Amino acid sequence: MAKKVNLATLFKGVTQTLAENQSGLNIADSYNHDHGDNMVKIFEVITEAMKAKKGADPADQLAYASQLLRERSKSGSAGIYADGLAQASRQFQGKKLTSETAPLLIQALLGGSQAPQAPATGAGDMLGSLLGGLGGAQAAPGQPGLDAGDLLTAGMSFMQAKQGGSTDMDALVKALISGSQVGQEAHRAQSGTLVANTLLQLMGSLGSR
Repeated sequence: MAKKVNLATLFKGVTQTLAENQSGLNIADSYNHDHGDNMVKIFEVITEAMKAKKGADPADQLAYASQLLRERSKSGSAGIYADGLAQASRQFQGKKLTSETAPLLIQALLGGSQAPQAPATGAGDMLGSLLGGLGGAQAAPGQPGLDAGDLLTAGMSFMQAKQGGSTDMDALVKALISGSQVGQEAHRAQSGTLVANTLLQLMGSLGSR
């Protein structure tokens, strides 16, 4: 049975990871040297929003987090994550957030899809399938499959990372980041990798219980 996921717990975990890597992310930001500071603030706001809307449907929690983030921060990274939260909210309309559907959150959060109204496919399905395999969970019934183009693109990125010596999880994250908005700049790719890894680890532990 799929386990319900607590969004506040997920994002609190991400905030802690970013705080632990805050200095390194600031150094990686060759422009303003404050990317780590911004990322910690971004996820503090998101966590605050999730706690404020505790008990609401995931779509409403995500929409509120997007709105609050836009009000609190005007940085470029905040804009990307606010857009991602809004997209995730649309994807989760009428859906529950569980250990099986949560991987779709990562795809939307990182700006992995540019078609908000499209069905959740592509990297999200690969995430769901691999997360299920890593966590011992079964695939969600009726989950849409990858089309040939999605499979080729994601598979090539995944295999390239694997050939470079990455673990399955690391290769999966690299493939996801490479096709996302946060992957367009090195410092954002670095923080996005931390975000994705933390969420995958937390959701993987849910799936294995």
